[in-house]
Amino acid sequence: MSLRGVKRAQIPRFARDRLRNPVDAAVSRDRHAPAGLATTEVVKKYLPITLLIILLGLAGYIVGQKNGGTINISGGQGDGKNNDTASNNEPKLPVSPISGLSCANGERRPMAVILAADAVARPLSGISEADLVFNMPVITDSMTRLMAVYVCGFPKEIGSVRSSRHDFIPLARGLDAIFVHWGGSHFALDELAKDAADNIDALKNPYNAFFRKSGIASPHNGFTSGTRLFEAAQKMGYRLAGNFGGYPHLAEGATSSATTTKTLNIAFPGSFAIKYVYDPEDNSYWRWRGGSKEIDKNTGQQVEAKNVAIMIAASRQIEGQYNDVDVEGSGQARIYRNGEEIIGTWKKDAAKQTSKLFFYDRASKEIKFIAGQIWVEVVQPNQAVSWK
Repeated sequence: MSLRGVKRAQIPRFARDRLRNPVDAAVSRDRHAPAGLATTEVVKKYLPITLLIILLGLAGYIVGQKNGGTINISGGQGDGKNNDTASNNEPKLPVSPISGLSCANGERRPMAVILAADAVARPLSGISEADLVFNMPVITDSMTRLMAVYVCGFPKEIGSVRSSRHDFIPLARGLDAIFVHWGGSHFALDELAKDAADNIDALKNPYNAFFRKSGIASPHNGFTSGTRLFEAAQKMGYRLAGNFGGYPHLAEGATSSATTTKTLNIAFPGSFAIKYVYDPEDNSYWRWRGGSKEIDKNTGQQVEAKNVAIMIAASRQIEGQYNDVDVEGSGQARIYRNGEEIIGTWKKDAAKQTSKLFFYDRASKEIKFIAGQIWVEVVQPNQAVSWK
């Protein structure tokens, strides 16, 4: 190590003393030297050791100065007071383009999984880990079905997985998601047969991506997991990196000025009736369905949304129990975020199935969501919705 270029004032006092007279310093340290030992012999014996001590001391001092004069020698995470350098050097996690949350999987392509909404299939597994969930009628003015979209979440179990409907496909494609389903209506399967979307179908069960659980009546006993889906998609040769442009989100730390609890009621019939209870303390919308808390079976906890969007779209029966929902085009919308109701619109280019689903306020500015889970409730134009 060279001392050239190091100012004298930067050298610690103990080092300066040794540099002034290294011979005296060496002799003074040998208090038990034999009588008559020549000074030159002492120097020869101790000078290398002395120089080594000086160099080590200078090295420690210079390193300490480069780190702001403080060297953290504590183990673990320290006391949190002098960890700026370490935290700045840690790689930042990617951000989910849908939920706005930082996570290891933030750049992964979404998985859009069709799930049961029937009361017999509740509680659902993995529903709280979805970045976004659509709840949409599969029979007009009657039962609904869900599509849970996963980016950050990698649930150990997802289900029950149900059959697809054709009007979920453009919603999945608009998020650049791999479409996951257990068979489907002939409208949906005909469209998927034309390579309309990368999809994983449980009827084909590629690479054992799905399984059935005993003790649960069919067709509600079909399940999968985050790991199974990812491995199947990889082996099927699907692109795994996401291309979705993303939803804008409010700046981190944005808080709500709301101080009162409010309830959002959505008048689906019977056991499909939806309620969200807004709690200003945690700035969250706690989901209820059919008069009971919406629970995630994996965690035993109630589902907590940070954003709820009401998407008003007409629905009609087209064949037997199959309906068609106008999820492309435009319509009225209501967005609930930070304890407030925003009246606005939604828009999705009907000429391009891969187009993004946009939400706007009255000034035609795109809605910025709170980072966290988003629920999109697709309702009829005449369907009752109350916020009070």
